[in-house]
Amino acid sequence: MEYIWKYESPMGEMTMASDGKNLTGLWFESQKYFAATLSEDTEEKNLPIFEKTKEWLNRYFQGEKPEICEMPLAPKGSEFRMAVWKILSEIPYGEVITYGEIAKQIARERGKERMSAQAVGGAVGHNPISVIIPCHRVVGSDGSLTGYAGGIELKKKLLELEGCLRYTEK
Repeated sequence: MEYIWKYESPMGEMTMASDGKNLTGLWFESQKYFAATLSEDTEEKNLPIFEKTKEWLNRYFQGEKPEICEMPLAPKGSEFRMAVWKILSEIPYGEVITYGEIAKQIARERGKERMSAQAVGGAVGHNPISVIIPCHRVVGSDGSLTGYAGGIELKKKLLELEGCLRYTEK
């Protein structure tokens, strides 16, 4: 059984998902792959994890810097996606990284000569826990705002909220 609950953020309604203990999903309503990892067996129910998530998000949207480690997260995905999401979780607040930099890090970790930045982009785009696992902090090799499942305008707003200036508008 999975549980869902709504959160009204300053940037639009979000849906939270949980296995009853951990946060398993967090999506903006208009986001690509919305609720893609949810099973059909869901129930609307406010749980302590949703209250904790709301508190975290409230702090974030007020300009504070809550830590990812404060949240019990359990995203569902392939081994490759999980490796990419782990790297996303390590991007400091207000900073960005490129798809290529993530690809190089994954290649190093796996003992490979190279890794496709496009494959990394696919994994980033399928991140099921938006904002908390900060996929919005990934930019193109030239610093451009590219590919965000919630849309480029939302990505821009999130980066501006964090005071991030290391990107360019194309």
